[in-house]
Amino acid sequence: MMLTSVKSPSDIFSGRLWPSRFVWENYLLAWRAAPFARYFFNTAVVAAATLLLQLASSALAAFAFARMRFFGREALFYALLATMMVPEEVTLVANYITLYRLGWLDTYQALIVPWGASGFSIFLLRQFFAGIPDELEDAARIDGCSRFGFFRRVVLPLSRPALLTVALFALVGSWNAFTWPLVVTNSEAMRTVQIGVSYFAQESGTNYPLLMAAATFSVVPVLLLFAALHRHFTEGMARAGLRG
Repeated sequence: MMLTSVKSPSDIFSGRLWPSRFVWENYLLAWRAAPFARYFFNTAVVAAATLLLQLASSALAAFAFARMRFFGREALFYALLATMMVPEEVTLVANYITLYRLGWLDTYQALIVPWGASGFSIFLLRQFFAGIPDELEDAARIDGCSRFGFFRRVVLPLSRPALLTVALFALVGSWNAFTWPLVVTNSEAMRTVQIGVSYFAQESGTNYPLLMAAATFSVVPVLLLFAALHRHFTEGMARAGLRG
């Protein structure tokens, strides 16, 4: 993909893997051919808001499932796990109707709110929180720390790898989302990167260098993010998998 993005049109059908010359202008031409700046802005807003909502809701719910005792806790947790087996397409129509009645179609709310909670994120954090020694909570209580204070001052700092893992999943999921943004957005001003690249592919026809250039700069942010956080990601997944 990256090599094709810097090829000239004549190099595309030459059969050579390496381009005869690097045409870096393809990136500039692709960027100017569609409002990618707007697409990137929309995607960044959606990804950041989804990240914050998922971290807040997942951490609080996971703490309740892992550290609190209440009636029906296990049943609720298993019901939550069951939602992970339901494909997105099954709830697509019902969610669309709900957003239509709320008047949220073609808005940021439609792109953000339905993904503000994640069963997988709750499960991952719950497994991590459950492995925190009870002695730490007892010591915090003796020092006069409330339950929320223990959550904020002890649990969250100790759970940094798991939180970063959840953050990475939320960001990558929002950045790569295609079906849902395609359904709930109508105007060009609300398109995200993946939708923009799809429409650009239809409009660019057989201009494969420009298409590959657009695809390349749509995935580069995710690759850079994973490269920066991959150590925390693997640590969080490994430690959560050994707990609970």
